[in-house]
Amino acid sequence: MLEIGSVVDGKYKILNKIGQGGMSVVYLAINEAANKPWAIKEVRKDGTKDFEVVRQGLIVETDMLKRLNHPNLPSIVDVIDRDDTFLIVMDYIEGKSLNSVLKENGAQPQEYVIEWAKQLCDVLGYLHSRKPPIIYRDMKPANIMLKPDGNITLIDFGTAREYKNAGKLEDTTCLGTQGYAAPEQFGGHGQTDARTDIFNLGATIYHLVTGHNPAKPPYEMRPIREWNPHLSSGLEQIILKCTQPNPEMRYQSCSELMYALDHFEEMDYEYQRSQKLRFAAFALTLGASLLLFTASGFMHHKETVYAKQNYGTYFDLAKASTSEDEFTENIESALDLNATNSESYNLILEKYIDEFNDEEGKGSILTKAESEKINKIINKQSSDSVETRLEKFRAADEYGYYQFCYNYGLEIWADIDNGSNSAKTWLEKVEPYSDGEINNNKDYETAQLLISLSNYGNSNSGGNKFDNNIDYVQFWKDLKSIFEKASDAETVSTKKTQLYAYKRILSMLSNNDNMNGFYGVIEAKNITKLIDDIEKEVTDKSKFNPNDQAIESAYNEVITQIEIARDKFQTISNNHSGEQNLPSKDSSSDDESGGDPE
Repeated sequence: MLEIGSVVDGKYKILNKIGQGGMSVVYLAINEAANKPWAIKEVRKDGTKDFEVVRQGLIVETDMLKRLNHPNLPSIVDVIDRDDTFLIVMDYIEGKSLNSVLKENGAQPQEYVIEWAKQLCDVLGYLHSRKPPIIYRDMKPANIMLKPDGNITLIDFGTAREYKNAGKLEDTTCLGTQGYAAPEQFGGHGQTDARTDIFNLGATIYHLVTGHNPAKPPYEMRPIREWNPHLSSGLEQIILKCTQPNPEMRYQSCSELMYALDHFEEMDYEYQRSQKLRFAAFALTLGASLLLFTASGFMHHKETVYAKQNYGTYFDLAKASTSEDEFTENIESALDLNATNSESYNLILEKYIDEFNDEEGKGSILTKAESEKINKIINKQSSDSVETRLEKFRAADEYGYYQFCYNYGLEIWADIDNGSNSAKTWLEKVEPYSDGEINNNKDYETAQLLISLSNYGNSNSGGNKFDNNIDYVQFWKDLKSIFEKASDAETVSTKKTQLYAYKRILSMLSNNDNMNGFYGVIEAKNITKLIDDIEKEVTDKSKFNPNDQAIESAYNEVITQIEIARDKFQTISNNHSGEQNLPSKDSSSDDESGGDPE
């Protein structure tokens, strides 16, 4: 076991033990340099049978989580494979599991459960939209953390898998928790898919709202109003549909389930009865069968108008859209109703990066054409004012606005122009804003460094003309700062961004103007060391997820650029033969004293 007070990997100080399972122990640790808490999950090799099998499962789980980015999911920041233990460093989730909440307080208020269910439905929808889809398969209160702010986080991806529709008729392994698990999880009843998670979620809602555990004998779920007649009949219908034994009888997608949760009150028997009474009174007033037909059409029209005016409905439809035209129509309608919700802007980025790709075979990237489409959507004048949608967004949610601008600018910088004015325009919108909890200004600091690199853009176009207007001492400091930030797992947001940062540094170093500019103010061994350090960072190709086409392409570009940079050093060496402070390909000393300005 890890010792309290010990320091792991030179940066994570162990504070105390916060949990223990059958194969692992979880500790609370802190990165003192960043003043940020982390959770470290330890699996000891000497206490686990068939550890290699367990290890492979942990690697699959961590690799899966590393590729995900959702507010209701934890982030994996580090994996440390030591001689005696396997350590996973992840977000520390403050709070308690919903299983603990149930044990302490019993059945939870219906309004709380529905809000949690919506968050879980959203995160499952996100997992199912991955390529390939990820099926969670073990939804239950014990795997849901309730944070102090009332939001939840889904943990433990030990049984999750990527869905591969390759003619497989059923799962070969029985996974999941009895009582919450769907029939197809026990083998011989078909293959698990997105509808399996919908069953699990229905069982979880049942447990939370009734306090009766379906994982205990007799392993059944009865209509919830048999336990509590004050519960909504609409919610009862939703749970019953979620937990149908036949997957074809369940909700077929999380967007369907989300819509039902948003409108559960309209499914109540009492609500439907009142609507019928209102309709009957209206029909009697008109007093004719023809007018009755007209009234029916009118009611249907009103219902349609109501649905179209609901922002959540349009957002869910946009999220589930599979074509660009369908997505654009739905997200435009959602923004017309509410232009201030950050989830809409984040969804626009996600869709255009991951799904609506104009360059086949390029993987998850943002193209110039897609960026122009995004700009057209977000800069459209709002339907109810002279402000654009983006201006309304900023006025309502500054932090969300700054985050969007940073993420958008970062994607443009990485995928499109590596630092030209279009990326700079968005990065300049990021302000040194902090809400005291989430943002600690790292986004702002990184944005400023990328902007500073953009300011050197005119000297990155090739040629041999030396630019006397550039402060090459400061230029060198900026390049090193970008390298340090790109190599910090707690700062850089994606591996793609990291690789493109390395590529940008190398391309600027390889430029003839810059080489001549650095000559005389920076020692050659220090420039060579920076190239060597970049090469060390990318030596282990596996940590860059080579299955992603965009990352694979960026990785290959960095490898090529390393060789180009070294060849440029050789050229400069020949051009300045016999002169002092010559950049040398063989000068790779780690000693940076005397010549590398601090």
